[in-house]
Amino acid sequence: MRIDVLSLFPSMFGPMHDSIVGKALERDELELEVTDFRQYSTDKHGNVDDYPFGGGAGMLLQAQPIFDAMAATQAKATASGHEKGRVILMDPAGVPFTQRVAEDFAKEDHLTFICGHYEGYDERIRSLVTDEVSMGDYILTGGELPAMVMIDAISRLLPGVLGNQESAPGDSFSTGLLEYPQYTRPADFRGMKVPDVLISGNHQKIDDWREMQSLKRTLLRRPDLLDQLTLTGDQKRLLRDIQIELDESDNQ
Repeated sequence: MRIDVLSLFPSMFGPMHDSIVGKALERDELELEVTDFRQYSTDKHGNVDDYPFGGGAGMLLQAQPIFDAMAATQAKATASGHEKGRVILMDPAGVPFTQRVAEDFAKEDHLTFICGHYEGYDERIRSLVTDEVSMGDYILTGGELPAMVMIDAISRLLPGVLGNQESAPGDSFSTGLLEYPQYTRPADFRGMKVPDVLISGNHQKIDDWREMQSLKRTLLRRPDLLDQLTLTGDQKRLLRDIQIELDESDNQ
């Protein structure tokens, strides 16, 4: 996969060259190029923003620098054998970013992120865009941090990026449930012991325990996620058992 980013602050993406994403870049499993679209400004002072027509607070990013930067990056991507791909605008009005969105983007050959700053965008920039995505209901100073979060979430889903390919499908949200508790050695740490089932060697009982713990943790911490799932008969039965257990605990 190739990922292009249009940003006024390319140096912010330095951490992308560390950890798992950095190793993927080193192994050429992922291409990442950050373009400073200020370099494409035709203004003699290199300005990329201006006052909005009709008045109002703040400044807007102009269309021209982003249009020209987009044309240049798309030409370079095409020349290296990549498709035009999807263009993602980081915007509070976009669809919320979720694991499902990450999985959808991970299927693509080429992604381009447009990171805004200032008060907003010239509306005509949206004509370049295929997807508008929001990181959450809060305001940041720019789109760089959300773009990095998305790139990290997407990259780890690419083939070969994770050392253990079984890791991603079992993560929280990949199954629609929160992940079950996990432990490592020692089995007894300061009196806190690993559940006996995990050292029993009975893989079926371990799988059953993990399923119940995922359901229980989701019920307690993110019950809204359960409303979005089509639960199996076994999961519904387990949830009933968990609810009975919790009710009995509350009554003690």
